[in-house]
Amino acid sequence: MKTFKKYNLIILIPLLILNIISLFNMVNAKLISDVYTNAFFKQLIWFGIGYLLIIILQKLRIKKIFKYSKYLYFISCFLLLLVLFIGKDTNGAKCWLNIFGFTFQPSEIMKLSLALYLVSLTQNIKLNSFKDEVKILFKLLIITIIPSILVFLEPDTGAILNFLIILLIVIISLKLNKWWYIIVFSIFTLLITTFFALYFFNPDYLIKLIGTSFFYRMDRLINFANGNSYQLENALITIGSASFYGVGFNKILLYIPEAPTDFFFSFSIGNFGLLSGIIIITSFLIFDILLIYKTSKLKRKEEKIFSYSYIAILLFHEIYNIAMNLGLLPIMGIPLPFLSYGGTNTLINFLFLGIIMNFLIKI
Repeated sequence: MKTFKKYNLIILIPLLILNIISLFNMVNAKLISDVYTNAFFKQLIWFGIGYLLIIILQKLRIKKIFKYSKYLYFISCFLLLLVLFIGKDTNGAKCWLNIFGFTFQPSEIMKLSLALYLVSLTQNIKLNSFKDEVKILFKLLIITIIPSILVFLEPDTGAILNFLIILLIVIISLKLNKWWYIIVFSIFTLLITTFFALYFFNPDYLIKLIGTSFFYRMDRLINFANGNSYQLENALITIGSASFYGVGFNKILLYIPEAPTDFFFSFSIGNFGLLSGIIIITSFLIFDILLIYKTSKLKRKEEKIFSYSYIAILLFHEIYNIAMNLGLLPIMGIPLPFLSYGGTNTLINFLFLGIIMNFLIKI
């Protein structure tokens, strides 16, 4: 208990509330599909392991994890490569590996590996010249591009966005010459402009460049507002017709295929009403504010960069997922942290949090 006092137990209170809401909804998940028959017990086990990981991580010297992050990164790259050959195909994407009966998502593991490795490269770095800046930028870009290409081939657009968020936070932390940011922004703008110019005026050539599969994925994202999917329509109907307290246990308001995962927010509102939506948003708000406040007190640069990288990912997932459920953003595989059903995503989030809480012991 003494260890918990050191990193402030109050951070875990909103997290525990989110986990309880998740478990409540997993009781109803079995009504969606036979796949979720044991969702409650599996989610309970994953949460239990998650809190155990937080306790264990408080006993370790986390500084060593940065030292060996390079090897974790290469192992993650190997797993991403492996998934392209023997990965489990789900909804037209190979994102999962099944090894010795355990199914997991390598792109989630890469999220943690990449954050650790990129941050480790910035430790004690001295940027005294233009050459130094070019060297570190090139290194960071190559290390991020490799897993991004592998994930692109699965395909998993959401994971690529996570990698880019981590890269962006690390680059901002370097405090490079302002011209680098102008150049990067200009290149990004040029690429986006070129893409849309080809998309609207020469789609056949664009298909030759990026392939049919990716083109139609982007086409679906760009035109999401022109025709709601079956899932989104049902999600919006669920939110719009839900009462304040919902239908309760062992009932569902409306069928949503991916309800326990990507559409957890609308699923929860259907099950336990608008009240559950208010509690979810309030809990995330408190959790995020506490995490940002405590991170701002950290002294070591690498600890701050790593923590802010995770906070950026966390905020992205929260905002995007809820906006997606409300029909404000295109549908992508972006789970709601600490709520959506899934072992790999849940455990990686707990690992991120456990490492950050190890940093917080010292303040």
